[in-house]
Amino acid sequence: MDRAEALALLTRYYAAFNGGDWRGMLDCLSDDVAHDINQGETQRGKATFAAFLAHMERCYRERLDAIVLMASEDGTRGAAEFIVHGEYLCTDEGLPEANGQIYQLPAGAFFAFSDGKIDRVTVYYNLNDWCAQVGA
Repeated sequence: MDRAEALALLTRYYAAFNGGDWRGMLDCLSDDVAHDINQGETQRGKATFAAFLAHMERCYRERLDAIVLMASEDGTRGAAEFIVHGEYLCTDEGLPEANGQIYQLPAGAFFAFSDGKIDRVTVYYNLNDWCAQVGA
């Protein structure tokens, strides 16, 4: 995979996210993908990632804009920076109570690629900022 292919893969991944196309997102991932969750653990595998997406869909409605994608020349690493526009739909365990609060915050992600797929997704955002926006 080269830089252009890595950028094309990230473009597909984020288009699927914004389209609510979870199958499309999963198709971009390796079977043993490592998912580093912001302020949390590393989870492994597509099935676990699918469960994460189902949880997120239940608790949040989000879309991303101002997406900037980057990739290394050799196509082994990538990054994205974006703005998350969201609505907090259902209380997520350990977080403030949900009542449809609207939030907007900058976020970023780092990726590793192999064999034409994403095999690591690491997402970062400011949890304190998000909590303040939803009234914690």
